Amino acid sequence: MKLTRRTMLAGLGACLLPGASLGQVALTATGPASGLSGFDPEPVIDLAKLGGEVAFAVLDPRSGEVLSSRHASQAMAPASTLKIVTALYALEKLGADHRFTTRIIKDGDDLILAGGGDPLLDTDGLAKLAGMTVETWQGPPPKRFLVWGGALPQIDRLSASQDEYLPYNPSLSGMILNFNRVHLGWRQGKLMLEARGRQQSPRAYTISIGASDRSRPLFTYDGSGKKEAWTIARGAVAKSGSRWLPVRRPELYAGDVFQTLCRARGLVLPNPEVAELAPAGSEVAKLQGERLDEIVRGMLEYSTNLTAEVIGLAASGAADPVSSAVAMEAWLRNLLPGEAFTFRDHSGLSAENRLTAMSLARLVANEGEGRELADLLKHISLRDDKGKKKESPITVLAKTGTLNFVSNLSGYARMPDGREIAFAILSGDEARRAASEGQELPDGVSVWTRRSKVMQQALIEGWMGALPAQIAAPGGAAEPEKVIR
Repeated sequence: MKLTRRTMLAGLGACLLPGASLGQVALTATGPASGLSGFDPEPVIDLAKLGGEVAFAVLDPRSGEVLSSRHASQAMAPASTLKIVTALYALEKLGADHRFTTRIIKDGDDLILAGGGDPLLDTDGLAKLAGMTVETWQGPPPKRFLVWGGALPQIDRLSASQDEYLPYNPSLSGMILNFNRVHLGWRQGKLMLEARGRQQSPRAYTISIGASDRSRPLFTYDGSGKKEAWTIARGAVAKSGSRWLPVRRPELYAGDVFQTLCRARGLVLPNPEVAELAPAGSEVAKLQGERLDEIVRGMLEYSTNLTAEVIGLAASGAADPVSSAVAMEAWLRNLLPGEAFTFRDHSGLSAENRLTAMSLARLVANEGEGRELADLLKHISLRDDKGKKKESPITVLAKTGTLNFVSNLSGYARMPDGREIAFAILSGDEARRAASEGQELPDGVSVWTRRSKVMQQALIEGWMGALPAQIAAPGGAAEPEKVIR
């Protein structure tokens, strides 16, 4: 029988006492401490049939008491739940009101577009900066147009193990535009590359695309010429469609788009060049990005890998991603002495990252409460046996983490009466993950991930149904509902 959400939940129902719900089954304590009773997680885990390992830790976020745990000291791949660590690290090191700034500098006859590492700078924002530049520019057009990206280390790809054409695996520098992605669209055999924004979408002239008469590979890339050159298998563009491609020369890409935007306003710039040295001269215009806490909110909702690497690198000031991740690791080790974890990036893409469910749950319960992490996390909807959103008294605010055959969830679950838990659930089949590393949707991964997500929900519902009344807001009253933007 094919395992679906409906069949799994039906099987879970068979584990219940007559007339009971998921939150009312008997619990067997699986860790050194348990403040829960009346729910056994093992039938839920067994029914998911994930293979590999399933670990969890459930804590009272106010006292730090361990309410339940299973294999919670097992170091596992955190995937994007690592972004919780990155978020709290960056907020402490940089401050919630930190802003990344993109500047225009005039140095003699040179105009310099100086990237400040703003991970959210898009074409529409760059258009505003172009408008300010044209309004304030005095004298003849510049003789040279330079783009500087040295505010952050230069990284060729966020992950060397991931396929080169994946849009979440771009290059990185201090000059970032549209998450360093270019939009590829095709219709009636015509291919178009655009720096797509909500209001403006100029063509990208420093990148080329062509169709090739082959079936595999889907894409090829050549960065040896003056332009970045992509090809796509012709059969993939037989029908109209679109997708994003990563950018490998972010300074020239941003310079190309800025040149087009300035030209449309009457200021003609030379072709962009990459500036090797930090700019000197006078500031002509600047564009400030969003506050860091808003950047973090978006990163946790949409799980943007580039944003995670940017704020992690900015927080550490390190010269390369691995050194930066090690600095974050040292920060967490100071908070959680004796815990086992290893970090090799800030986004969770690296196969070498390791974190335990207990470490993650403790961080969420301790540091997360103090920095109002729940306000920054995404609302995770609970679903019925048909996969549709359902009404539930349980509110889940959490971060997902997904790689091939890895599916994690960590955050908070709350009841209207103020009862609350901090939790981390890590599930992964390491052998299958390693065998499919870097592949896009390998066989079996979609069904496996759905099973894990159903299991996660069933565990949360079981824990909340067994949560004692005293695990509540001070005085037993419900806390005011927090607004999730």
